[in-house]
Amino acid sequence: MQFFKHPVFLGFAVLLASACNEGTVKSDESNKDRKDTITVQTAVLDYELDSVKMHGFSAFNAPDSGARPVVIVVPEWWGLTEYPKMRATELAKLGYLAVVADFYGNAAVAANPDEAKKFATPFYENPLLAKARFDALVAAVAKLPMADTSRMAAIGYCFGGAQVLNLARLGEPLKAVVSFHGDLLGVAPDKAKLKAAVLVCHGASDSFVGQNQVDLFKKQMDSIAANYVFKTYAGATHSFTNPEATAIGKKFNMPVEYNAAADTASWNDMKSFLKTALH
Repeated sequence: MQFFKHPVFLGFAVLLASACNEGTVKSDESNKDRKDTITVQTAVLDYELDSVKMHGFSAFNAPDSGARPVVIVVPEWWGLTEYPKMRATELAKLGYLAVVADFYGNAAVAANPDEAKKFATPFYENPLLAKARFDALVAAVAKLPMADTSRMAAIGYCFGGAQVLNLARLGEPLKAVVSFHGDLLGVAPDKAKLKAAVLVCHGASDSFVGQNQVDLFKKQMDSIAANYVFKTYAGATHSFTNPEATAIGKKFNMPVEYNAAADTASWNDMKSFLKTALH
């Protein structure tokens, strides 16, 4: 199996599950959003693997009854910040059970790029570690009565985008994955394993994921006749979906910037893609 060492970027439940060994949901009534008659219920989803305690974040439209498709969100390399939680809340409004993965454990958030690199590197170097953490989360999600894990997708941002692509290429039972401004190369695609439909949302001005990566990714995917869509957004840099990206770029002297047009376009592309894959 081909493992991937990160390239340039490294220089960058109101339903509750009963307590169980794999996961416990903690309700958070204070985070209800009643805008447009939709009530989004959020909760902490605790799970554990190899003594690492993880605290995911779940969101779902509480008035809806019955099981609904699951979308797992893998954050940027910063960790479990408010940004992926916001995305999960928006997914909940669309009728999904959205769950943010806590890859690092203890809901860790990096304070700076050096710390983010330290957190992220093990998952780039060993994709099976990411798979194990992801599988632990899926096992916990499967115990939630509102979860239909037969209709499950994963989306990811930057680091998270790279991870969901690897998870799909490792054969995770996902209907679809969506990568937003993520690294494209990693585990080599295998026709026998890659079952998920793939959407890549890429910024045309992303200096961390250059044209050579794009070309090789497409060549690899085409070589196995993979089911994928590659969308490129003009003028968009790395992290173009994150409203905080411009400030982060200035703070840490990184070539990242928010692009509202690309953010809206890529979110709409994702919505159409998930609707086709999960409904």
